[in-house]
Amino acid sequence: MKSKKRLLFLLLLFISLFGTVIFAWKKFGKDEKAERYDEVQVKRGDIKISVLATGKVQPENRLVIKPPINGRIETLLVHEGAKVKKGQTLAWMSSSDRAALLDVASAKGNQELSYWKDIYKPAPITAFIDGEIISQNVEPGQMVSTPDTIFVMSDRLVLSAQVDETDISKIFINQKVEITLDAYPQEMFQGRVHQIAFDARIANNVTVYDVEIIPEKTPSFMRSGMTANITFASEERLNILQIPVEAVKRSEGKSSVLISPKAPNEEGAPGRKPSKEPQSVEVTLGLSDGKSVEVLSGVSEDETVLISRKIPLKGSSEEKKKNPFMPSRPH
Repeated sequence: MKSKKRLLFLLLLFISLFGTVIFAWKKFGKDEKAERYDEVQVKRGDIKISVLATGKVQPENRLVIKPPINGRIETLLVHEGAKVKKGQTLAWMSSSDRAALLDVASAKGNQELSYWKDIYKPAPITAFIDGEIISQNVEPGQMVSTPDTIFVMSDRLVLSAQVDETDISKIFINQKVEITLDAYPQEMFQGRVHQIAFDARIANNVTVYDVEIIPEKTPSFMRSGMTANITFASEERLNILQIPVEAVKRSEGKSSVLISPKAPNEEGAPGRKPSKEPQSVEVTLGLSDGKSVEVLSGVSEDETVLISRKIPLKGSSEEKKKNPFMPSRPH
């Protein structure tokens, strides 16, 4: 009797140990991922590296025009948006004394008023630079004093961009830029870097440099104070061989790619022997934009490179985590 109980105990122990071993092998010893290869052909294309920045439209030289004397604005000859030349008369104004005198003469009749207008001339307000009136702050008949602003002028509108210090080495004078305004996102126009600040400043806890950009042709819709999105064309390669960055493997300072086991054509890969397995080929790389990378040597156009991907095996725990419709085992 005791021997039967002992035999039963050993049998149950063996079954328990065997189950534990099987569970451990399934959970830890079995690779729950399979390797899959995506095929990508080596193709020609363009790679462009750009620096993005935001900026503001502002006058390159902003000139505030104030009255030379206290008095009254009699006549405005220009309005906001007008193009003016240096020395051009923008408005006429009367001094406080002339304004008072004309008011008295007006009460006596047109003849008296005309007499004093001819004797006592108004004072001109003139432009000191060639440019554009970007702000008009008075109307005829308005009393003004010397601290008041009558007009604001701009010689030309430029863009001031904030460039992070990590990107400033990629910016240079006369560099081409593409510009869009938040107010007109569909209207893209060109510009060039005119000036790069020598002194940095802090904006939102980031060290930036102000870069001045001049549009090649100022669009009619551009206004001072508008927000701009600016793309600096830093570096580009046209019609070059390129592959996805994820196809490249790096080891010990060298770069390589896996070539499809399909027999390569003679023109694309001279001297390379056909193989039934993927071949690792060392490559020399050039410019990269983070998605694609230029291939200088190692592979040829239209060759097929492999991108290795790990995919969960059917029924594995990882697949169950990713598949919400996979039934879970009750605990």
